[in-house]
Amino acid sequence: MKYLFLNTVITGGSNAAANATSAATEATSSGGGLGFFATPLGLVVYILFIVLIFYFIGIRPQKKREKKMVELQSQIKVGDWVLLDSGMYGKVADISDQVFTIEFGSNKTVLIPVVKQRIVAKGEPNFSKVANVEKVESKENKGKTE
Repeated sequence: MKYLFLNTVITGGSNAAANATSAATEATSSGGGLGFFATPLGLVVYILFIVLIFYFIGIRPQKKREKKMVELQSQIKVGDWVLLDSGMYGKVADISDQVFTIEFGSNKTVLIPVVKQRIVAKGEPNFSKVANVEKVESKENKGKTE
């Protein structure tokens, strides 16, 4: 339809103004192919849909993780082994309002205050090499049986 409109304007045919008006009305009424989203209600629905996507992809999982971390930090008591975000394990020696005092290493006199938010997990480190010993024993047994 656009080409027809341009043709009548260029050639200077009769009823050029009427053709231009009808072409303009047709172009605006179609909404450029957007349909429902060209209306104000459609625009509001579209924005709400995008906000919901951001909520379910970004905000909701983050709040779940934060809730889980706060729960973990509230369950820690004196004597528990904890893992810090730096990758260091330590044993909780004292608990105050926002700070855990943690002892590191085999020397029990090394006490370092750590902010509660820096604790990412609760659990004792694996000092033994049981998994490696089992692999070595199985290789030795293979060699003896053959």
